Amino acid sequence: MNASPARINLILAWLWIVVGFAVGFCFGLNFHQERWLGGYASFRRRLYRLAHISFFGLAGVNFLFYLTTRSFTHASIPVTVASWGFVLGAVSMPICCFVLAHRPRFRALFLVPVLSLITGGMLTLWEVIQL
Repeated sequence: MNASPARINLILAWLWIVVGFAVGFCFGLNFHQERWLGGYASFRRRLYRLAHISFFGLAGVNFLFYLTTRSFTHASIPVTVASWGFVLGAVSMPICCFVLAHRPRFRALFLVPVLSLITGGMLTLWEVIQL
């Protein structure tokens, strides 16, 4: 398949890996402080850790999507929607984690990354089954 619909996923995957390294470096400057963000087990610090690991995890998901689309014979609307679903999920997940760390009442925001990732996953599964 012409990889243009999934090219954004490949670019985002590598960008998120680099951003994950940079965020890890910034967080690492403060991890030695016992009470940083309320201490190791605090809600705020757990969400910061989740945001950090989401860069790597969702980079992997986007990279796997890119590799999967290489076996498709043609670009389709479901593949394009899945591509953008994975992009939206990857971008919105760390944002939601950081926002929720400071404003817990906004937890419904997690619907954005979760639903977009589920949509991307289901559409990709459907296309793979159709191979």
